[in-house]
Amino acid sequence: MSNEKELDKWELARAEAKERLIACQKEMQLQSCFKCEKVIGCQLRNEYVKKVYESMNKGQGGGFEF
Repeated sequence: MSNEKELDKWELARAEAKERLIACQKEMQLQSCFKCEKVIGCQLRNEYVKKVYESMNKGQGGGFEF
């Protein structure tokens, strides 16, 4: 599989998770997850954070570095 297809795979998963997160924010009439009472332990938000991390490291794992 080429690097372009891998990139698409990780970016697509991140974008889909973001769409679900934004839909939830709209449903809850919030501009941010931090204003939600369920922010701690929210499965939807945790999944989005995981997908962002995976899109940054392309599923290779390892440390999280800035």
